[in-house]
Amino acid sequence: MNIINTRPSDEGSYTKPKGPIDPIGPIAQQIANELGVTLSADSTARANGSVGGEITKRLVAIGLQKASGSIPGKVLH
Repeated sequence: MNIINTRPSDEGSYTKPKGPIDPIGPIAQQIANELGVTLSADSTARANGSVGGEITKRLVAIGLQKASGSIPGKVLH
């Protein structure tokens, strides 16, 4: 379970979101819509896997762009 804590810069307190946060869920749904796939337990592994494959392709592309300096962001060396 990933929990993101938000710390206001001018205060010492933070707000903890209620429940688990799924950062990939909205991305997966967007990609599924683009591919015409309905994400569900009843869908085929091939259909659901195509969404996972596309997520991986996009994340790798973002990582390569960051590593090459094409887009701003921190790169871990």
